[in-house]
Amino acid sequence: MTLLIKSVRILDANQNLPELADVFISGEKISAIGSFPNKKADEIIDGQGAYLAPGFIDVYTESDHTLDLLRHPSQEDFLRQGVTTIIGGQGGISLAPLLYGSLESTEERTDDRSVNIHWHTLKEMTDIMSKKKLGVNFATLIGHTTLRRAIVGEELRPLTKNELMVFERLLSRTLKEGGFGLSTDLNSAYGKPATNREIKSLVGIVEKYNGVYAGYAKKKAHPKLSDSVEEIIKTTGEIGAKTLLNDFGPVKGAEEEYENALDKIENLPSSYDFRFTISPNEASLTPLYRFLPEWAENGGFDVMNKNLKDEWLQKRILEELPAVNPIDFIIARTIEVDSIAGRSLKNFMEFYGIRDAKKALLKLMMTTKLRALVLYRDIDWELAKKAIKHPASFIASREWSPRFRAAATPPAFPRFLSLVANENLIPLDVAIRKITTEPAKFFGIKDRGEIKEGYFADLTGFKGEEIKFTVVNGRVAVKEGIFQNILAGKPLKHGS
Repeated sequence: MTLLIKSVRILDANQNLPELADVFISGEKISAIGSFPNKKADEIIDGQGAYLAPGFIDVYTESDHTLDLLRHPSQEDFLRQGVTTIIGGQGGISLAPLLYGSLESTEERTDDRSVNIHWHTLKEMTDIMSKKKLGVNFATLIGHTTLRRAIVGEELRPLTKNELMVFERLLSRTLKEGGFGLSTDLNSAYGKPATNREIKSLVGIVEKYNGVYAGYAKKKAHPKLSDSVEEIIKTTGEIGAKTLLNDFGPVKGAEEEYENALDKIENLPSSYDFRFTISPNEASLTPLYRFLPEWAENGGFDVMNKNLKDEWLQKRILEELPAVNPIDFIIARTIEVDSIAGRSLKNFMEFYGIRDAKKALLKLMMTTKLRALVLYRDIDWELAKKAIKHPASFIASREWSPRFRAAATPPAFPRFLSLVANENLIPLDVAIRKITTEPAKFFGIKDRGEIKEGYFADLTGFKGEEIKFTVVNGRVAVKEGIFQNILAGKPLKHGS
């Protein structure tokens, strides 16, 4: 299969190219770049002066957490955004390894009863995904919560010495099989019991394999956010591991702490490989249970739901629930009650005849049994734009596909392109490197992220914020904005 893309403006700083160039693709890879007026190919795209960039890389998606990667492998909503590679296994949750073949760590986001899991190891998972077809390339980190729950079950306690040794062996084996690193969520009920010794030991193994350690700061509105970021920098910097601070958006009410944290990241020595992710939207995606008082988040879902029904504890929880704006609080995804997905808390209040927002939030928690994701518009947008153009930031959607459009914020990558084109946020070539070359290098995604001969033909053509075409491994997946029902993606392995 050959493909010729004609008359495009190639965005690649490493090559001295004419204003308009052609790209010839043979099989999965870029064969030649230049001017080919008489060249023939099985398929030809006339770029008509559109920009041609490497395929966009979304460094934090929820498609594996919601299992939509398995239920809807085309992932066409990402392809329509120009995304050709997604990174999963974030937030401490991954699809592999699964010691007992179960997916309990996804329970807050989805119902896994309709999905058949036929693997335990990462190698087995990638072998199965290679035989099934994917619309996008899929790379995964290893979920700390997923492995920890498999080792200790629902017990919320530090690991014993022997359990830590088991964890270390499993992590090493999975990194050898192609895992891209380790992710944690030390704010979650299952992550909180992890000791500093445990995290340092695991991060040391990640560094040994040149992987990425991805974690969160303490709750984003925490009064000591800056200290929390400094703690992560110290922990991983001493080991020398590549570090990704996830979902690092500026929450209203903590602006000063956030700017202090940005300054600390800005002033890191050049030897630190430290990045953070931010979504180009004004709402943050949050599991519903995170709105509980901190003391009530402990004990796992069974215990948390039991506490909600306890008459005495329920009163205490109600008093300590945060004050939220019902209009800005969107129920993005639910497991128990599909009919309320996409509605605001205000809609929910009107339906149940509840006037108090805290009482409505409690009712929502009980109705959904805490198994829901919420989009809450709590981001300081002007400060977010400062973070988006920060040299250490990566753009991440935290989306899944197919998205629930009524609940969703604008698609992340067209929104990012719009900010670049219409608000001159950063130069276009800098913006494109932020979503292509730099994440490919950071995560160790080989032979992708650049437009070079011999590299895989993951390519995105666009004008302004409009995605004209998307090519995955040499196949045209989206043309003139229309999905072509071609699934050419594949599971990726670190270093190969």
